[in-house]
Amino acid sequence: MDEVKKYLDEAEEKMEMASMHLEESLSRIRAGKANIHILDGVRVDSYGSMVPLSNVASLTTPDARSIAIKPWDKNMIKEIERAIINSSVGIMPENNGEVIRLGIPVLTEERRKELTKQCNKEAETAKISVRNARRDAIEKLKKCTKNGVPEDLAKDGEEKCQKIHDKYIKSIDAMLEAKNKEIMTV
Repeated sequence: MDEVKKYLDEAEEKMEMASMHLEESLSRIRAGKANIHILDGVRVDSYGSMVPLSNVASLTTPDARSIAIKPWDKNMIKEIERAIINSSVGIMPENNGEVIRLGIPVLTEERRKELTKQCNKEAETAKISVRNARRDAIEKLKKCTKNGVPEDLAKDGEEKCQKIHDKYIKSIDAMLEAKNKEIMTV
């Protein structure tokens, strides 16, 4: 019984990690409106070490079409600009000496379709991880019947594993649908 529960808990933990990773990945995809999470991957050279942008500046969204970056040390403005230009954000920063602004351009129909394809790939990767976790758990459950665990307990474990799998797949589909709707909204 403990063995079955252990395998189910391991599988659920892996599925949860895949779901969390997808959520993080989708939050970094620009959907036409200002979102400070698109800057999560930007690293700035701060006195010899590479640190996240949020460690050297405050990030705000004053309106739906712009992000304001206010460095805590004004000497960092050039470094922050260089980091944004060299990153995959794809937006040219403008600065007035105190604040760096990123104007979020309106997405074209073609770009929206590319972004939905990117989201679909991310979601499919997460689904594969969930399926792999289910497969591994079911294999372990089948092996544990050879080690003395009653077959009906193992079968119940497999059914529970399938229900957990279905729950996470449904969650992934809901996240994907919400993100695609956000991207396609003009």
